[in-house]
Amino acid sequence: MLEILLSQIASGLVLGGLYVLIAIGLSIIFGLLGIVNFAHGAFFTLGAYFALTLYQLFGWPAVILSPILVGIVGIVAERLLIRRLYDKEPLISLIVTFALALLIEASVRLIYGGIGQPFSPPPFLAGFYIWGPVLITKYRVFVLATTAAVLIALWLFLEYTPFGRILRAGSRDPEMVGLLGINLPRVLTWVFGLGCAISGIAGLLAAPLWTVTPAMATNAIMPAFVIVAIGGLGSFAGAVIAGLMVGVVIALTIQFEPDMSGAVMYLFMALMLLLRPRGLLGERWERFE
Repeated sequence: MLEILLSQIASGLVLGGLYVLIAIGLSIIFGLLGIVNFAHGAFFTLGAYFALTLYQLFGWPAVILSPILVGIVGIVAERLLIRRLYDKEPLISLIVTFALALLIEASVRLIYGGIGQPFSPPPFLAGFYIWGPVLITKYRVFVLATTAAVLIALWLFLEYTPFGRILRAGSRDPEMVGLLGINLPRVLTWVFGLGCAISGIAGLLAAPLWTVTPAMATNAIMPAFVIVAIGGLGSFAGAVIAGLMVGVVIALTIQFEPDMSGAVMYLFMALMLLLRPRGLLGERWERFE
């Protein structure tokens, strides 16, 4: 029992790490742009399909370009569509980004077909690690380490670079950032691209773990919203903690109560929000008219 428990917790941390990457990108976009990006899961799917295509054409080294391509698609989408939503009601942005998600999924189905495509891990990551009672694949350890590295790099970027300080300031007072002479529209474009690229990294890492299908977005976007709600809007640390917790809870539920695995994260979210409506590390936001 102890071996099963520890192995499931390890697998849950890997799953939670992927959820964290998706939720962090979603949180960054909402924090600065104020856009409820329902198409975020579609960019996750693009990350997986771009990685699959690059692998088939050029081999494993080329797959690292997948998140960059997803970020470029995000920048194009922001310039053509998203920037028209900044002064609109949140419901409009939700509807438009939902339509964008449907468009991306339909395009993926048209190009790749609707049948799932397997995507095996690279050969050098085949096999298992055994640490005492814990049995885990080498690729899952790689995913967990890569997720940690990406999150640390993102935190350092947001905390210690001029652009990161602009992002944090703009999330609180975009008008003041504009008055300081900063080209805010350009900043918003790059923010949306960054958020989409982070989702693309999650899609790249998830591709060998999940079957690559156009419907992957469904398995990504709802956990991301749940994690943002549990962690607290605009909280980087809250999203990380909430994502890991949700991943572990889902993994343990799959092992011991598989019939509940589809609903457990929503029950967990309801319980957490009853205890703390702002989320784990959410701040109190005030609206000024």
